[in-house]
Amino acid sequence: MLDHATTTRAEAIARLNDRCRQGYDRTARIVVTRTCLATFSNESIASQAIAQAMLLQNLRGYAFPPDVPERDRGDFVMDGTRVYFRIDYYDPDLAHGSEDPTDASVTRRVLTMMLREDL
Repeated sequence: MLDHATTTRAEAIARLNDRCRQGYDRTARIVVTRTCLATFSNESIASQAIAQAMLLQNLRGYAFPPDVPERDRGDFVMDGTRVYFRIDYYDPDLAHGSEDPTDASVTRRVLTMMLREDL
């Protein structure tokens, strides 16, 4: 729940989104589209694991511009290809949108990394 005395809604969501992006939210999911993974790897499991590790490294090191106060979307360039990411908010069953993204007990975050053709 949002504590209005000390935190704005955007700040609360940004903090929870940072936890998701950094891998600290155990209920969050990080998804890489097939197109995105195929761009940075071949069909071998080792190549895919390395590509995923590189994507996560870029994601976790991303510096948000000030015009994205909730820190829920962004893009970075990896090996000359622009990768986009977006965090969506769902209910605990991942069936519907979350009623309150500021409340981690009722929200599951799904971060998707994709390429322009996936948009």
